[in-house]
Amino acid sequence: MPEFTVHVGSQNSDAEVITLYESVGWTAYTEDPAVLVQAIRGSAFVVTCRSAAGELVGLARAISDDATICYVQDILVAPSFQGSGAGRTMLEAIQSQYGHVRQTVLITDNDAGQRAFYQAMGFTEGSDFSPEPLRMFAKFR
Repeated sequence: MPEFTVHVGSQNSDAEVITLYESVGWTAYTEDPAVLVQAIRGSAFVVTCRSAAGELVGLARAISDDATICYVQDILVAPSFQGSGAGRTMLEAIQSQYGHVRQTVLITDNDAGQRAFYQAMGFTEGSDFSPEPLRMFAKFR
């Protein structure tokens, strides 16, 4: 299993962030690199993973009011490090930072592996809440 180290904060070059997002196919983010860089810099909390060689291999970020809500915006891990525990470690760092807020939410792709991952991390899909399911609304441009 590949080794990595975790870092809180965003001490990353713009080029390596763009390379990481491209490595996982998140081209909607890399179409306008300046917007991606601005988004990361404007995030309330950023955590990254680096390989033993120093390569950026993971990034997660959250947006929060630090009182009632934490929105997990991105969790991405380079393909060569997927399954290494990097995603879990970064999400745990976010949950530790914002464990006191009432809501932690995220939107993700409709992928069985992602559903299993987030459920293992304590998240519940909106339609699975009880006694009543929740509704989630989003608008993308």
